[in-house]
Amino acid sequence: MITVDLRRELAAVYSAGRAPAFVDVPELSFLMIDGHGDPNSASAYAAAVQALYSLAYPIRFALTRRPDAVDARVMPLEGQWWTPDMTTFSTDAKSEWNWTLLIAVPEQVTDAVVEDARDAAVRKHPAAPVDRVRLARFAEGRCAQVLHVGPYSAEGPTVAALHAFIAANGCALTGRHHEIYLGDPRRAAPEKLRTILRQPVA
Repeated sequence: MITVDLRRELAAVYSAGRAPAFVDVPELSFLMIDGHGDPNSASAYAAAVQALYSLAYPIRFALTRRPDAVDARVMPLEGQWWTPDMTTFSTDAKSEWNWTLLIAVPEQVTDAVVEDARDAAVRKHPAAPVDRVRLARFAEGRCAQVLHVGPYSAEGPTVAALHAFIAANGCALTGRHHEIYLGDPRRAAPEKLRTILRQPVA
């Protein structure tokens, strides 16, 4: 059985320090689902998270049963956040956010694998919006990122420091604010949560 660990293979992409730094993010495959509203209060957000994981784990197990078996750990949850006018994007106005939630998957995951997992997920989790999850490839390119340690509600100063670093290096913000959740808020204390904050640049 082949072991695929994207988090280890792409260590520069899925790790960050407390000081902002640039990183080049290659094209990757993701499970994706879109939504709108404050993640802390919008019921659609919790449903979207459930839908992603309802597919991610059956996909992992399906890959282990193939003739060319692959053991690929489920990757961290990620979120892209944006507003129509990114110059007004603010962590204080979350109800205005659009979002896409993502989980990276290995190259061995195909549309057929996803559809088989979707059929099983619908039977097991009929209320989860698994029909809205899609498999797509996405190349983020040149980005700046930094590690935020603490509650999500306290990200504002870290985001500001990231944006200041980008400006100080003669770059401009482009694309969507991106977060990678290395901690589980159901298990870790808020002050110990670790989140990579990423911003594409030009």
